[in-house]
Amino acid sequence: MYARILIPLDGSKIGESALPHVEELVYKVTPGLKVEVTLYQVVSSLVHEVVAGGVSVRVPYTEKEMEQIKEKTMDYLDKAGEGLRSKGAIVKCKVGVGSAAEEIIKAADEINADLIAMSTHGRSGLSRWAFGSITDRVLRGANVPVVVVRAAREAEKT
Repeated sequence: MYARILIPLDGSKIGESALPHVEELVYKVTPGLKVEVTLYQVVSSLVHEVVAGGVSVRVPYTEKEMEQIKEKTMDYLDKAGEGLRSKGAIVKCKVGVGSAAEEIIKAADEINADLIAMSTHGRSGLSRWAFGSITDRVLRGANVPVVVVRAAREAEKT
């Protein structure tokens, strides 16, 4: 069965849509089995905009700023894992830096995941083309099964 599950999160309610499904999987489908769930977030923006005198400049984050971003991200992931812990899962948190889809696939390989469970924003047409689809790239590139949960309409509004 699924002993190691990777759940990529992006910090949004939509991104968290897969969590209840994995909680149920851990609680109902795999009782007695210790399931290790890794909550994973990728920091993909390594620069920020600084505006001065009407001019906008892209400035790379300093090492200190990146460490603060990673700490804040780890706090978020730790809190997001509370429900999984209450169902008996062993929860690990991990932060990556780079291209989201590539880093998710790489993390799944690194932790030897049996399953990737992630949500999708459910974009289609021009919107999907313009923004791309991390979920789609993970589906096509992952070496393990991927469960995709479409976000509820309520999550899309928050």
